[in-house]
Amino acid sequence: MCIAIVTTEHPQYPFILLNNRDEYLHRPTHEATWWPGPHSHILGGYDLHRPAHGTWLGVTRQGRIAVLTNYREEDETIIEGARSRGLIPNAWLKSDLEKNISPEEFARRMLEEDGVKGVGGFSLLYGFVQDVVKGGKGLSIISNRTPDVDGLIHVAKEAHETHGLSNAAFSDRSWPKVVNGEKAAKEAIKVSVAAKESQDKLIERLFDTMSTDTMPRQKENEAWDMYLNQLRHTIFVPSIGQDALEDGNMPAHEIGDVVKKRAENPTAGCYGTGKQIVILVDKEGKMVYDERTLFDAHAKEIPKENQHKKFEFQIEGW
Repeated sequence: MCIAIVTTEHPQYPFILLNNRDEYLHRPTHEATWWPGPHSHILGGYDLHRPAHGTWLGVTRQGRIAVLTNYREEDETIIEGARSRGLIPNAWLKSDLEKNISPEEFARRMLEEDGVKGVGGFSLLYGFVQDVVKGGKGLSIISNRTPDVDGLIHVAKEAHETHGLSNAAFSDRSWPKVVNGEKAAKEAIKVSVAAKESQDKLIERLFDTMSTDTMPRQKENEAWDMYLNQLRHTIFVPSIGQDALEDGNMPAHEIGDVVKKRAENPTAGCYGTGKQIVILVDKEGKMVYDERTLFDAHAKEIPKENQHKKFEFQIEGW
């Protein structure tokens, strides 16, 4: 139940991206890093559970960016699919630098050459940061529900745009976490600008915004699968866990309670927002990438002083 918010509201940082990665907390994941060669120009975390080592969010030194959100499938048997969804953002980030493929060309290749077949439902927000900051076509959104390249959606083309994307189609405005996330991001930036906050204070405020927990309390005897539908209501998902009851039910728990149950496999047990990312790009093309990891591989909370990995670099060719 991840959420991504892209906004062009800030006058000093005309590109801001916010992301919460919601996942089973025992799923092994590499923290954000510059990837090993021959893809050392890519920055981001990546999955260690599947051999594809796909990512949900990554950037490159040349200004490419890709953010993936999954659809919540009714048929749980196709959640993972024959191929990893993480291959989709990987494909954009790893595109041949010499060929300089455009977002439209990428969409055509993925849609017409079976690049999105055999995976679970997803949306991909991707493109070049330059096309947002310097003016242009903005970022694109593609999914395996997109009929053809003519159905490509473009966002963040102008100043004062804020768009959220979660686990449903971009046009679906019935998810409170998306609508509330957009409003909260806009308000956070408005307050920060008025207060003339430093970059560090702005980032702290944005992380606070993405930590808004309005997860409803689970009712007694409420089935786990039914309770998961409540995830659409909260920007931040507190650590919750499925108890080993034969009927799949959980006892009631307070908001934010950490269910300390070791998962039998990486896609079971404790679930919640495990990582948060704030990306800022200023008018001169300097990118700040701040990743916050909340839990370790045992679903234990990481001390606040050890949660952040921060990267700063100049986008090449700006």
